[in-house]
Amino acid sequence: MKEKEIVVGALQLPTLGMNATRLEFYLKNANERGARVMLMGEYVVNHFFKELVSMPASMVKEQSAKHLELLKSFAQRYGMVFIVPVVQIRKKQYYKAIAKVTAKNISYYEQQILLPYPHWNEKKFFSNPVKPLKTPMTFTIDGFKFMVMAGFELHFDLFWEYVTRKKADIVLLPTASTFGSHNRWREIIKTKAFLHGCYILRANRLGEYRNEEVKWKFYGDSMLVNPEGEVEMVLEDKESMLIESISKKAITEHRRSWGFERELKAHGYL
Repeated sequence: MKEKEIVVGALQLPTLGMNATRLEFYLKNANERGARVMLMGEYVVNHFFKELVSMPASMVKEQSAKHLELLKSFAQRYGMVFIVPVVQIRKKQYYKAIAKVTAKNISYYEQQILLPYPHWNEKKFFSNPVKPLKTPMTFTIDGFKFMVMAGFELHFDLFWEYVTRKKADIVLLPTASTFGSHNRWREIIKTKAFLHGCYILRANRLGEYRNEEVKWKFYGDSMLVNPEGEVEMVLEDKESMLIESISKKAITEHRRSWGFERELKAHGYL
């Protein structure tokens, strides 16, 4: 019996690096390599949230709509599913969400926990409600279960409990990481992949943001990590694309050999 696999990809881009010609170049190649799911980083469809303050809301709304429609046209052409963070505007309020774009429709997952720090206060800027946490967006393609998790949510154990309970095979993690945090992110992602017996695909944005005091450099380092906690492929700090195959066998063998879920079930947890 043939081993079950699925091909996934990540596009590592700067803000608004999404003109049709550029995307066509990448996606045609991805399609030829059999990619079924494509992930993009945070603040690629829209500008970084600190820049949104000085932009008309109508322009932000138009950016989101224009780029989602462009992705939908590529979803129809190539049969891919796109996972891309997007800023939504409703009644003049800003919301941080992640869109799932397919050939037929666009659905959304609103980020549940946002950064609350003085230098990076998305919680204050966006109007995402603070309410009891729920399972993030999940969907199944070709027998593989995907879960979408916003970058900051990676830090909270409850979201990984959802990964275990839903038996997610791959976590899609769009981020906008900066300040030289490469090593911390790598180690967390590798550890979570190992402990939860899943693949993690991370897409981090590129580009810079400057304020009066400091330069924020978004460094890329998009990667695919397997259930053994090993980095299978990593992009560096340039615009590029990652295309890799993930294996159901690698997932089931890891879970069988380490038995973490089995022990939880024995204690009545699952």
